[in-house]
Parts: sequence; C-alpha cells; structure tokens
Amino acid sequence: MPSHTSPFQRAEHPVPPPTDPQVEVKELAVKSLLKTVIEPILNMDIVSLGMVRNLRIVDDYVYLRLYVGKHQFALKAQIMELLSSSLDWCKKSYVEVCTIAGVRTTIAVSSGKGGVGKSTTAVNLAAALRSQGNKVGLLDADVYGPNVPQMLGLAQEDVKVIDTPTGQRFIPLEAHGIKVMSVGLLAAPDHPLAWRGPVLHKIITQFIQEVEWGDLDYLLIDLPPGTGDAQITIVQESPICGVILVTTPQQVAVADVRRSIHMFRRVGIPVLGIIENMSYLLCGHCGTPNPIFGSGGGQQLADELQAPLLGQVPIDAKICTGGDIGTPLTLSEPHSAVAEVFTKIAIALDNSFAEHNTNSREFDNTFVN
Repeated sequence: MPSHTSPFQRAEHPVPPPTDPQVEVKELAVKSLLKTVIEPILNMDIVSLGMVRNLRIVDDYVYLRLYVGKHQFALKAQIMELLSSSLDWCKKSYVEVCTIAGVRTTIAVSSGKGGVGKSTTAVNLAAALRSQGNKVGLLDADVYGPNVPQMLGLAQEDVKVIDTPTGQRFIPLEAHGIKVMSVGLLAAPDHPLAWRGPVLHKIITQFIQEVEWGDLDYLLIDLPPGTGDAQITIVQESPICGVILVTTPQQVAVADVRRSIHMFRRVGIPVLGIIENMSYLLCGHCGTPNPIFGSGGGQQLADELQAPLLGQVPIDAKICTGGDIGTPLTLSEPHSAVAEVFTKIAIALDNSFAEHNTNSREFDNTFVN
C-alpha cells in the first residue's frame, strides 16, 4: 500500500543560516547606546517604546528606521551624533524617519475580541479630546467592521483625492470637528469586506501613508479586534506611541486582552492603559451601580499586567442611540456619567502628551481609575 504523509505531521523547520558573531556584537552595542536616548514625554528609552525598528549592521554602517511624531524630529540628530561619537567602528549611520505628516501623537485603540465597544470607545474618546480643544483625527482601520462613519454621521459621504507634490492623497472627512478616514467610506454599501493578504496590506498601508491629515494633536487608530495580520501591519507601519485596550468585566474578555497586551509588548509598543466598558448599570431610581456583567475584570488585568485602568464606562442606552444617529453621547450630553468618564481619560492623556506652550491647559496629572 502507498504510504501517505499525515497532513497533521509537523514539518521540519529550516535551519537558519549562521549569524556573524561580530555583527551580533555590533548590534548589541548599538542597542545599548540607543537605550540611553530617552523620549521626554513618556520618560522611556526609544528602544523600549518601539520607536527604533529594522536595525541593520552592514560592514561599518548602521541603518535603522525611527518612528516619530512631528514633535520628535530632533531625535534623529541626537541618535546620529551618539552613534558617530561613541562607536569607533561606525563610518556612517543612516536614520530613516517614519512619521505621519502633521500628526503629533498617534494612539491605537484595540481589543482582544469583538463586541466589547472598541469603536464606540474610540469615537467617544476622540470627541472628548476634541472637547478639550485638541485637533483630533480618527482613522477607522477596522477593515472587518468599519462602523466609525455611521457613529459620526458620515455613512453616505464621499472621499476626495487630491494631487500633491508627493503624490495623490485622500482628504479626510470631518464630523463634530473630528477628521475621519475609514475603509467604510471607500467600500460600496452592504458590500462584504473580504480582503486577504497583499490587498489587505496595501489598503492599510495607504490609509497610514496617503491621508492628508493636516496638523493634528492626536490621531486615534481604531484597530480590528484580535491579534492578526491587519493589527501587526498597522503597528509595524505607523508611529504608534502607545495603545489603549478596551475590555469588559467578564473573565473571557480579560483573557483575550491578555493576548493583545503581550502582542503589543512583543513589538515594543507600550500599553498606555485599559478602559473597562459596560462596567455597571446605574439604577434609574437611586443611582446605585449594578455590575450586571460581573466586576473587577479591568482592575484585575491592570494589577496583573501593570497597566493603568484609565476608566470604567457605565452601561447607558443613550450611548447606543448616539452611535446610531451619528452624535456621540460625550458631545450630546457632556454632563452624563459616560461623558464624564471619557472626559477624565482625555484630560489624563492630554496631561501626558500635550505640548507645553502658552495654549496648554492645566490638568490633573494622574490617570483616573
């Protein structure tokens, strides 16, 4: 009888080519030097923040990519001076700056699973940041469920493309003072978004590199749920300075968020904090919070992984209504319990990232639990 190879048999892994010990020593020396360069806002070194990527040593030359916001360009000169003055073998260093033109701070909003209110959180956080006087953009990169346009009342709008000296660029739409770009604005209504591999990668890359955002204080990127190719592509191609993770109180949601946190940390993206959505329902008569989906999941995750719990968002039917009609509850009812939570989170973020100039506002310098 003919023998058949089991489809479940594990294939032999190819043996990687041997590495040059001298190159490894040089790479370690370069990384050690780069870890002495501290990003002043987050007070962490640029290697731990994931700002240094694609480091390569070729003979006596050093090449790397530096992912920065528009306020961090001075780091390039600092790095080149450090490498040339500290490494006697380095003939020349090449630092390729990767950025999103005009954007100061890029923050991703992610979740371990769908259905936890990630896009709702991104929309209301963008609205809260805008209410604090910031210039805000929202990139809906959830290629599997792009709901941001509807949540901001832009479902039927068309996107314009203009010619610039550096090529064609998408012009983001605007709603409630927030600039918005989404794959949902480019796809036909009710058309299935069944993209794979290279097509998905190209779409995501275009969204990151070919949108004319103008000057922004914050660009929020609403990621797809989970830890797949789309999420990794966005993280690798954009200067994300940190990620906010959205969860619900249940243990099953917490377990999924753990995976996301480890993915971001593996690629060097710091977790800025956790937002627990659907935390409790306020009694309509006495105002007592009722944790109908359980309690403590967000705080447990924050304690376990040493990531701050930024806020606990209560359940409110009006937040769903706001998403359906295109007006975030944070804007329509700024004194509601939901709006107050998002405002406190926005103030905490603003305190960490706001540029210190004459227009800066004085805010509480602690994250809100």
